Amino acid sequence: MAYRLVPRPVGPPRRRGGYPWLVLIEVTDRNDARLGDFVGLRDAQLRRSGGRFIAEGLKIIERAFAAGCVPRSLLLQPRWLDGLAPLLEAWPDVPVHVASEALIEEISGFHVHRGALGSFERPAETPWEFFEGARRVIVCEELVDHANTGAVIRLAAGLGWDGVLVSPGGADPLYRRAVKASMGASLAHPWRRMTGARDLRRLGEAGFRLVAAALTPDAVPLPAYRVPDRVALLLGTEGAGLSPAWLELADDVVTIPMTGAVDSLNVATAASILAYALR
Repeated sequence: MAYRLVPRPVGPPRRRGGYPWLVLIEVTDRNDARLGDFVGLRDAQLRRSGGRFIAEGLKIIERAFAAGCVPRSLLLQPRWLDGLAPLLEAWPDVPVHVASEALIEEISGFHVHRGALGSFERPAETPWEFFEGARRVIVCEELVDHANTGAVIRLAAGLGWDGVLVSPGGADPLYRRAVKASMGASLAHPWRRMTGARDLRRLGEAGFRLVAAALTPDAVPLPAYRVPDRVALLLGTEGAGLSPAWLELADDVVTIPMTGAVDSLNVATAASILAYALR
């Protein structure tokens, strides 16, 4: 489909091309006032934005639509229009900003995966009642790396775990790098931010066995552990692991047998092994 775009620095956008519901806006100036959602997409700014998240790349944008997320606007290279136009038919008033890849990266402040960004309304977190009725839950204490957080949510979805809980200081599962690392799973798979360690007690009261992953002298080797009916797998921060307070609340501690050539695994790698074994 061919599109003819006319630069419009001011005034309302026009609908063009073979999709009459598309609102196309050619962008030639990084300071265009209509690009507020996409300017300087750094972690701190997105944390302050509150009500939105950014989907990076065509596949993640498609999965945001599939998850029922509400679009605010798009910033794309022209070559992605045909693929996304049908998804926008239900959203005729969503503006689509079209620009070169170089300009998109200048606007956003980082290297954009194939020149496609979508701004969406932030969906609500999964209600606590869902987790109380689940059977397999991963609980992350202060994971601060967005890629690790996204990877954990992705493996939870892929290995059949019901949902993921993240502690108050952990990375945002809807930050763009977390969404990208999860391949969009954080947009659809149940997750919720905890209020504190007291939520671990709530899981215990709901019938979960709190199973901590840690390198402690009393840890049970994973192959020897008898898996209970309901499991809350506790994963610690990338550096120090689980805190003493969380370990004290755990019912059991398990460890992955290793050769000793390294002292630990990346938390996302360890989580994959643990989640597979404890299914």
